[in-house]
Amino acid sequence: MTLNTKILRFFFLLMGVVLLVVLAVGLYTLREFSFYTAERHARSVAETVKESLTESMVNGTIAKRQQFLERLKDVPGVEGVRVIRGLAVENQFGPGLIMEHSEDEAEANVLACGQPAFKAIGKNGAMVFRAIIPYIATDTGTPNCLQCHAVSRGTVLGAIAIDIPLDGVRRQAITAVSLLGLFMFLTALLALLLLRRLLQPLVETAAAVKDVVAQAVGGVFSGRIERRTSDELGEIASQLNRLMEFLDEGITTIGRRVGELMGYSQGRQNIANQFVTTTEMVEGLVEASHFKQAIEEDQSKREVYQRLARVLGDQYDFHHFSIYEVATSKNHITPIVLDGALDASCRWCDPQILIDANACRVRRTGHEVNAVDFPDICTMFRDGGEGETHICLPITQSGSVGSVVQMVFPAEHGQLARLMIPFIAVYLREAAPVLEAKRLMEHLRENSLRDPMTGLYNRRFLEEYVATLIAFSQRRKSVFSVLMLDLDYFKQVNDSFGHEAGDKVLKTLAETLANSARTSDMVIRYGGEEFLIILMDTSAEDAAIIAEKIRVKVEETKIALPGTVLQKTISIGISEFPSDADSFWQVVKYADVALYEAKKTGRNRVVRFLPMMWQEDEKY
Repeated sequence: MTLNTKILRFFFLLMGVVLLVVLAVGLYTLREFSFYTAERHARSVAETVKESLTESMVNGTIAKRQQFLERLKDVPGVEGVRVIRGLAVENQFGPGLIMEHSEDEAEANVLACGQPAFKAIGKNGAMVFRAIIPYIATDTGTPNCLQCHAVSRGTVLGAIAIDIPLDGVRRQAITAVSLLGLFMFLTALLALLLLRRLLQPLVETAAAVKDVVAQAVGGVFSGRIERRTSDELGEIASQLNRLMEFLDEGITTIGRRVGELMGYSQGRQNIANQFVTTTEMVEGLVEASHFKQAIEEDQSKREVYQRLARVLGDQYDFHHFSIYEVATSKNHITPIVLDGALDASCRWCDPQILIDANACRVRRTGHEVNAVDFPDICTMFRDGGEGETHICLPITQSGSVGSVVQMVFPAEHGQLARLMIPFIAVYLREAAPVLEAKRLMEHLRENSLRDPMTGLYNRRFLEEYVATLIAFSQRRKSVFSVLMLDLDYFKQVNDSFGHEAGDKVLKTLAETLANSARTSDMVIRYGGEEFLIILMDTSAEDAAIIAEKIRVKVEETKIALPGTVLQKTISIGISEFPSDADSFWQVVKYADVALYEAKKTGRNRVVRFLPMMWQEDEKY
């Protein structure tokens, strides 16, 4: 229901109530006035009849009283007059005429109590005001009642019943009330027209305000209101127009600026709700900022990738996606996360990209690959046979693609996914410098844990890895063996051929040891010409076999130097954890004792640690 309708209905109801009240009051007032007038008229007639009867008695013409009463019917406003004889008069003068007896209870009551009675009654289909007025004996005036009647003062001598017609009065009352009602109706109609004229600007302004506000709720702030008056209503229209102009310019500017930050263009023609979209973009930026704060505190790239995977899966509801890391130095791509799982194999791309990074279009171009708008743009994509499509985004680090994020979804969800891309791109931009920093830190840390000449892990790495190694062994309830290796007569190489020759010998030995070990084993340059190998899940007996193969291979290795070829031998000591000791460093010490025994007993041999060696070592 509109405001105009509400006001008009209220006005109609109010005027109807007022009209009914006025008519009711008017009718009641006219009725009471009619009764009052009829009563005064009846008292006048009664007084006239009383005086006439008194004179008739004095003049001796009382017998002709009925003719007088009949003539009173011709008096305007009098329909009938009848004298009722009281008991005292009957006792003194007889019963009188037949019509002079009381006819009803009301007349008898008046004779009995001496109080007048007035009421409206129906008579011959018409309304009549009947007045019954008693005659009370008095001793005042000349002549007076007591001169003719043998009664005491205050005795009821009789009563007079007067019928006064009310039809004329009723017609006049109805006419008056009708004229009053007509006047009230015309007044109300005129007031309604004036009210409607006064309300028209208010109603039109209210409707315009409703439309403009509805547009604003819908994200459109270009609506304006026409100023129809110069009063407060016009001022409201002007102020609202200024507010809408401010919001229009402010939201547009904020949306454009935020869109620039997100790389998202929100033209008016392509957006259903500008304010909601701007709010969503601001919320996206805030959430991305929180995301960046969280990943900056993560310890490794792996944790950052996991957090990014949760954003894609939980926040943007992608069930299928891949995150790849590009190794620029080796030109290959490594799958990091696949559909939320870590270290999964390649699924949504041809495995060729894993060995040739340039086969990946995103890696090669550094641009977004959008198969929603450009189907079959990437020849490396492999769908699951259910009509999937994809969008791939690069994570640029130091001017090149460091990672690739691939989102896979049903083709019918393409438009929705495309709307999410600017929001996801914000997370990727925030993640890029953090990933770069953590990659650099891991590279620096990796370098600090490796021997720069041989490329093998160094003693610092061993010190950091000990706790993990022990926990792994205890969790699996497995053993591992430690080989301590040392080149025989290495000092002679440096003395005879120089340090460059010595370095080449060490590099060659490191390469031989690395090639002889398994992927699960660790080869460490322990210091100088000493090396240490940890053989996982290997007993001392099996370690002795492996050590012997290493010894033979080293002995057979020929090292070409300027003008000569060298062949070196190596001595190896073996100990086992936890059989020999439950302390890792004690096991290393035992391996070193066994190495000392190998050196002492002729070099170029493999020696297993025995408890007696430790006792003999203690003597020195």
